[in-house]
Amino acid sequence: MKVRDIYRFIDKIAPFSLQESYDNSGLVIGSMDSEITRVLVALDVTKEIAHEAAEKGAQLIVTHHPPIFRAIKRLDTDSAAVYLAARGINVISAHTNFDSAVMNDVLCEKLGLSPVLPLHVENGVPCGCVCECTEISASDMAKKIKSALGCKVVRYCDSGKNISKVAVCSGSGGDFLEDAENHGCDAFITGDVKHSVFVDAHNSSLTVFDAGHFHTENIFCIKMREMLSEGLSVQCEIAAENKDILNYEV
Repeated sequence: MKVRDIYRFIDKIAPFSLQESYDNSGLVIGSMDSEITRVLVALDVTKEIAHEAAEKGAQLIVTHHPPIFRAIKRLDTDSAAVYLAARGINVISAHTNFDSAVMNDVLCEKLGLSPVLPLHVENGVPCGCVCECTEISASDMAKKIKSALGCKVVRYCDSGKNISKVAVCSGSGGDFLEDAENHGCDAFITGDVKHSVFVDAHNSSLTVFDAGHFHTENIFCIKMREMLSEGLSVQCEIAAENKDILNYEV
């Protein structure tokens, strides 16, 4: 099996044409002609994951976040990207295309929520979901999120109202706060929430939950491994070093 076979398989599920203009999804490192027998799946490419791929003899890493995101003007020989390229290890990243096609449905399923419509649509591409749920308090929803996603911490501002309609957006979705308000949501679940977004939510009587970027998107790994293992005859596993790199004092 070649890289192009895996690329085409992912493209059918989460078309790379759906990626945002600023994104760098697709084959980020390597060659479409490379032969693949073993794949690692990870949220990011850290140095630890790069070394793990080399040690395990994986020829391909499939990630959510691209290891090269902005233009490179200098090759750092200590970087994970150069390390992988020097060893012929390929990287395919499915970032905003996966967000649009798959990620938020998976996140809603993980949280036990049923999407009823997209949270935001731009140029025909959906982002996030609006869900209805059994009425629940903000504190109980925070506990539910923490348990479902394995978060160490869930930050939230409590509007004081019970929640029966909730917006969901994986990763850093604070920019869609107004969309959640316009849809009449009682709450918004996302990650990487800025203080200003919490203030705006408080003033609008909307409960906002910040479950962290890692924990709202690490679900990518399980879903991608499942799809590749079932759809292609290739050995595929989640990288052992796929971990939240942050520490928490709780």
